[in-house]
Amino acid sequence: MATILPFRGIRYDTDKIKDLSLVIAQPYDRIGKAQQGTYYRQHPNNFVRIDYGAAEPDTPQDNVYTRARDYAAAWLSAGVLQRERRPCLYVLEQTFTTPDGQTHTRRAFTAALQLTEFDEGIILPHERTFSGPKADRLNLTRATQAAWGHIFILYPDAQNRVNSLLQPFVERVAPMTARELVIEPAVQQRFWVLDDPSLQAAIVEEMAPKRSLVIADGHHRYETALNYRAEMCAQYPAAPADAAFNYALATFVSMSDPGLVVLPTHRLVRDDQGRSGAEVLAALAPYFDVRPVAGRAELEAELRQASPDHPAFGFYDGHQYTLLVLRSFDIMAELALEHTPAWRALDVAVLHKVILERILGLGDGSGHDADNIRYLRDVNAAYAAVENGEAGFLFVLNPTRMEQVNACTRSGEKMPQKSTDFYPKMVGGLVALSLAGSIN
Repeated sequence: MATILPFRGIRYDTDKIKDLSLVIAQPYDRIGKAQQGTYYRQHPNNFVRIDYGAAEPDTPQDNVYTRARDYAAAWLSAGVLQRERRPCLYVLEQTFTTPDGQTHTRRAFTAALQLTEFDEGIILPHERTFSGPKADRLNLTRATQAAWGHIFILYPDAQNRVNSLLQPFVERVAPMTARELVIEPAVQQRFWVLDDPSLQAAIVEEMAPKRSLVIADGHHRYETALNYRAEMCAQYPAAPADAAFNYALATFVSMSDPGLVVLPTHRLVRDDQGRSGAEVLAALAPYFDVRPVAGRAELEAELRQASPDHPAFGFYDGHQYTLLVLRSFDIMAELALEHTPAWRALDVAVLHKVILERILGLGDGSGHDADNIRYLRDVNAAYAAVENGEAGFLFVLNPTRMEQVNACTRSGEKMPQKSTDFYPKMVGGLVALSLAGSIN
């Protein structure tokens, strides 16, 4: 079952770092080179120097991984970073506004998670992973002997019992507050150090029987943790069960948390064949009800009201707004027979298999898409890209529903790339996990 533990976290000394907003950062895979430079300029102790350091003319002796190790060691030595004196859990609340203007607060807690293989059914993936990011994260873990990035995990808790256990604590204790200033500055971060052993024990006990926990973000980090554990077990076969390398840094959110939000990722298409929007719509007509609408507002309103039983998409070619509604899943049975019905019912699966692959001849339906498909969360930027001639067509999507994520993971399926965008991301720099020695 799910084994979690309090741990002696590594975190900034707030007597030395007065404003955590200056040192926290987005996960490494959200950061581009421009944002990386902004983090560097923001503060000399910004977390990005460890988790996603700038590349220089690197050598085996001096590279992003050795520099991360040296930064961590120097900051610990100077007391900028400190390791907790006793085991703690950590609580994070993120308050944010979604594109539709709704304000939400999502509660999470951070713990050390005992690693298990996916086939044990305790932790389940929902997306594919790629070798490059795993090699990068493994090199960082080897060099620093620590887990810096969080694995964002969703756990089943229909009554939100863990959140209820935490409620009196967050009401009683004042949090640390911060905002990540570069990529998601509108998200308020409230962070607590939970050092009450009785409350820790209650949460550990509540989590113990749970299975089928789903990785929302951090698939590469989780598989890296498994790979690092395998390396350490080979080197230290007599290591005890409480060796820290048997654990991962994980932050948990209830699947029933009212603040759990999944945003859609829209698809921009550049068509090298030069087809017009009318030609594309004519090719789609055998499979979709094609419904022209008056404008963007009408398109998005009808898209939101579409039946979950019939995947629907907005289509924009710079001239006409069109709603596309799948007539029948028969075409998905033909094109994706090797997949389960749960996978074939995904909007993104229909989009990739029927529209992008069958009709437009793009991608391979697995997430390894052609260079002329772009993925954007910001629908305003997506419309603008079509109007500016940067892309020929835009496909606007509804978000993947949480029940669809559960259905796919429980059937052993991995969803297409960019099927989910859990918002906001788990920021880095609030707490890290040492993988040297014992877990505590």
